[in-house]
Amino acid sequence: MSDTEKAKEAAALKALELVEDGMKLGLGTGSTAKWFVHHLGARVKAGLQVTCTATSIETHNQALGLGIELRTLDELGTLDLAVDGADEINPGLDCIKGHGAALFREKLVEITAKRFVVIADDTKLVDKLGMTRTVPVEIVPFGRETTRARLEALGAKVTSRLAKDGSILVTDNGNHIWDCDFGPISETTALGERIKAVVGVCEHGLFCGMAERAFLARPDGSVQELVRKGS
Repeated sequence: MSDTEKAKEAAALKALELVEDGMKLGLGTGSTAKWFVHHLGARVKAGLQVTCTATSIETHNQALGLGIELRTLDELGTLDLAVDGADEINPGLDCIKGHGAALFREKLVEITAKRFVVIADDTKLVDKLGMTRTVPVEIVPFGRETTRARLEALGAKVTSRLAKDGSILVTDNGNHIWDCDFGPISETTALGERIKAVVGVCEHGLFCGMAERAFLARPDGSVQELVRKGS
C-alpha cells in the first residue's frame, strides 16, 4: 500500500470513531471515502446497527456488497453524520469537492446531516481553494455551451469533463460537468453564490460552511483534527 493510501485509511478510521449504534449515515464518494465504507462494513459485520444513504451509484454498490443497510435520502430524512473526502480544503474548512463527479448528490446528502466530517490526506490542505484544483460545476446538457459562456464571464477558464473513453462524462444524474479554473479563491461563499445563479447550473463543488471538522492524515498514520470555528 502506498503512503498516500495509508494516510487515507488512517483518516477514515479516525472518522469511524464517531459512528455509534443506531445512527443514520451519509456515505461519501471517492478514494478516501471508500476506506470509510470498507471499515464501516467490517463493523456492521461485527454487529453495528446503522442505516445509510450513498452519494453515488459507485458507493451504493460498494456498501451493498458489504452488507450495509441502505435507504434513500428521502426515506432517512435528517442524517446523524455524513463522512466524505475532499479535493481541497482550506483552514476554515471550506472545500472543493466533485472531481469524482458526485458533487450534486454529495451536497444533497451532506447538507442534510447534523454533522459533516471531511477525511483526507494532508496534501489536500491549502491556504486558498483553487490553488491545486478546479471547481467542478454540474450543468444540464441542454444549452451547455451557453452555460459555459456564462461561467467564463465570471472569470473562469472552463474545460469539459471527459470520461475515460474521451466522450463527455455523464453524471449519475444524467448531467455534464464543466471544470472551472478561477485560480486561488479569496471569497469562496460569494463565488459559490455567483456560480449557482447561472442559468443551466445544477450545483457547484464549493462546499462552504458545511464541514464541522476534518481529519487530515499523514503517511506515518498520524491524524490532524481541524474544527470549524463555532462548531
